[in-house]
Amino acid sequence: MTTTYAPVGGLGADEPRARFYDLVAAEWIKLRSLRSTWIAYGATFLAVIAFNAGTAYDTYNYWPERSAADRADYVRAGIPLQEAFTANSAMVMMLALGAIGALAIIGEYSTGTIRTTFAAVPDRRSVMAAKTVVVTAVATVFGSIVAVASFGLTQAILDGRDAGISMSYPGALRVVMASALLAPVCAVVGMAIGSVIRHTSATMIAAVAVILVLPIVFTEGRHWSAVAGHATLYQAWLRLVEVDPRQTDFPWTTGGAWTVYAVWALTAAVLAVTSAQRRDQ
Repeated sequence: MTTTYAPVGGLGADEPRARFYDLVAAEWIKLRSLRSTWIAYGATFLAVIAFNAGTAYDTYNYWPERSAADRADYVRAGIPLQEAFTANSAMVMMLALGAIGALAIIGEYSTGTIRTTFAAVPDRRSVMAAKTVVVTAVATVFGSIVAVASFGLTQAILDGRDAGISMSYPGALRVVMASALLAPVCAVVGMAIGSVIRHTSATMIAAVAVILVLPIVFTEGRHWSAVAGHATLYQAWLRLVEVDPRQTDFPWTTGGAWTVYAVWALTAAVLAVTSAQRRDQ
């Protein structure tokens, strides 16, 4: 008599592979079950709104001291758009979302739960793709809420001095979209860095260097430096939110800035998905 044994701890021959939809659902459960995730998003939301609303209120407060010509030039020059989403708030959101994206993967590596995940689903690329989808989706929703809320609040404050603008103002929609999409792109970049380095402190240092330091290092003085600077996310955002582009020796277009967004997002997503396949946990 021959005895056969069923495989233990793995997929049987006839057991179906995990569906991608189920992997996405599992990653969503992981993300939303972490209280720290929502605390981080909440703190980032408040910080970004505070920076922008504070700038708008400062304009509101000192508006009576402006001359009639200054008041007219203020709206004509599109300055209300600059206060709808300031550079300081953009830096805060970039750093915060980069950190949140990195922690989405580093947390599992540091606790060792990633081993359980890969044991349950040996197809690592599918797992990482699902995680990337969830992180990107949540960050996109967050960025959209922050950008729209910031625009609405700042213009409501400026409306108290008849200096606010509407979403139909030329360039307003581009500013809101560029600021909103900055969140998911930075989150995926942070996740990609975390999936490669897999150590919290080193990942945070690398994220700050890539997201914030590099754009400051490159200047417009030389052609190679200007082109390298244009390829950074922060400078791409600056170009997209400019109402009246500055005259420089090496100008570039909004289409080029959108391309930078797309290249960073796609490259980071591919790196995050493929890095787990090439290395042990």
